[in-house]
This record gives sequence, C-alpha cells and structure tokens, in this order.
Amino acid sequence: MVLLDDSVVEMRIGELAARAGVSTRALRYYEEQGILHSSRTASGQRVYGPSAVDRVRLIQHLFSAGLASRTIALILPCVDTGHAPPEMLLSLHRERDRISQLMSDLEVARGRLDEVISMTENPDEARCEAVRDSMGRTSAILGAG
Repeated sequence: MVLLDDSVVEMRIGELAARAGVSTRALRYYEEQGILHSSRTASGQRVYGPSAVDRVRLIQHLFSAGLASRTIALILPCVDTGHAPPEMLLSLHRERDRISQLMSDLEVARGRLDEVISMTENPDEARCEAVRDSMGRTSAILGAG
C-alpha cells in the first residue's frame, strides 16, 4: 500500500481483498471478466486505486442479485456514466422474470418434498402402494421399466 497524506493511493491485491472482504482469486476473476481493473508495478504486481473497494463491493452486490459476470460487465458502464439504455433495463427485467420462475419452480419442488416427508413420517400401505405405482409409471415413461 502506498500512502500519501494518510490516505490510500493504491493497494496491492491482498490489501484490496482484505478491505473488500473477498479472496484474491475473486479479484483475479473479476479482472479476467473485465469488471475490475488494476495497474501494474514495475515488477508486475497488481495495484488498485482507493475506489476499487467500493467497486468490488458493488460487484459482490450484483452477483448476490443473481447476475452473471457478463451482465455485470454490461451494467458497470451504466453505473459509471449514470445512464442505463433501454436494452439494459429490458435485460434486467428479463433476469428478474427468470429468477421469479426459478423461485416458483423451487416452491413446487419444496411442496413435493413435503409430501415425500409426510409419507415417510407417516407410512401406510395405501401411500406406499401409491408411491410404488407412481414410480412404476415414471420408469415406464422414461424407458427404464
């Protein structure tokens, strides 16, 4: 870390990782994806400016929102300029719709699992026969029976 008047001017990769709460591997990945940029010292070590901590935290926030690195790469210039083109907003709405569908699918799967748990906790001949019958039909449909 290089200091000038008690403020950070640039940080090496380990310092940035510690300040942002991520691994150095994550930072290298962000650079590979073009969503984080560094300079190099004469010896080839990465160095980052003081704004890199906020940038990494923003990247982490976008990842936690379910966005892929390629989408993040498209969003960051909008963040930098303060302007989001209509295509970007449309893409984000599509991503939200995709996540909503996944959530719906997971709710259905959870309901089915609850049924299986109930049958397992409270087995009776009729339920067991229904499960065996259902498994037989599924196997026949899949060609395994």
